[in-house]
Amino acid sequence: MDTIFIEQLAVDAVIGVYDWEREAAQRLFIDLDIGFSIRDAAADDDVDQTLDYQAVAERVHAFVSASRYHLIETLAEEIARLLLADFEAFKVTVRVSKPGAIDQAANVGVRVTRSSEA
Repeated sequence: MDTIFIEQLAVDAVIGVYDWEREAAQRLFIDLDIGFSIRDAAADDDVDQTLDYQAVAERVHAFVSASRYHLIETLAEEIARLLLADFEAFKVTVRVSKPGAIDQAANVGVRVTRSSEA
């Protein structure tokens, strides 16, 4: 299985369960592992046969910045669903990090893995 990844995609979004979290956007970081065959692209050295990383980053950024979920769990699930549907990925792992959510921790977050077969 081939994996294309994007790490630390920074996005500001309104997310959280507390009233103060709903008042202003917070910085989230998104990591994506996208299962996608790169065999043909590599064999032909042809960019048109691989995943457009910029298109993925722009689509996820736009989706997250427009979202208004309460839970990062929901956000991660919806990003996974979007990638499977819109980019012909066969498996995705989405990690959503919310730094500063807990004073005593550098970071908190969730990681979900979903496949097109499920």
